[in-house]
Amino acid sequence: MLLINNLSFSRNKTKIFENLNLSLNNKGMIQIKGKNGSGKTTFLKVILNILEPESGEIIWKGKNIKKNIFDFYNQTTFIMDNNTSTRELSVQDNINFWKGLSSSKLNNDEIFKLLKKLDIEQYYKTRVMLLSSGERKKLELLRLILEQKKLWVLDEPFNHLDNLSIELPGVNSLSFDMRPKAAVSPLLKPPAFNCFINPNPPLIVPTFIVV
Repeated sequence: MLLINNLSFSRNKTKIFENLNLSLNNKGMIQIKGKNGSGKTTFLKVILNILEPESGEIIWKGKNIKKNIFDFYNQTTFIMDNNTSTRELSVQDNINFWKGLSSSKLNNDEIFKLLKKLDIEQYYKTRVMLLSSGERKKLELLRLILEQKKLWVLDEPFNHLDNLSIELPGVNSLSFDMRPKAAVSPLLKPPAFNCFINPNPPLIVPTFIVV
């Protein structure tokens, strides 16, 4: 369970958000919606302890993440603007590195099937620096499945993918309809953005937190 208590953050004396409170149970999902520059990415970075909040606390499985940061990171996968793949290494080498870190149970045949569904199997031996932005993004999506972590924090994971790529079987199976449903209820209302809880969480949506 993820619990956020009275979280506030300011930049250059400007309040980005103040006294945010939310909770997310296991197998739950929170979707964050707002205009560009409204503070969505900042909010995610505070949750990930990349930025220091002005006040408040973040609790993961009953413990403050600051007192349990290594365990928190060990159970968390995140996708941000900066790719986590090593540009100088091949797709294969990056996959093997992630497998080693996460003790993934997926075998090579299963991984290659995922690469094929994502339409990047032809780049298996190619260095990441030679891939397009969209191809690198697909590799990041593969990492989500490969690492099998408990908490996903994703900042616009479909960025750099065109509509044709999103409709590919491997990508489309990780996506879902973003249109709000009647059952969706607001959890918090800062001035710039809103967080919503969805009772039927998918795997991947633009900018969200999923447990």
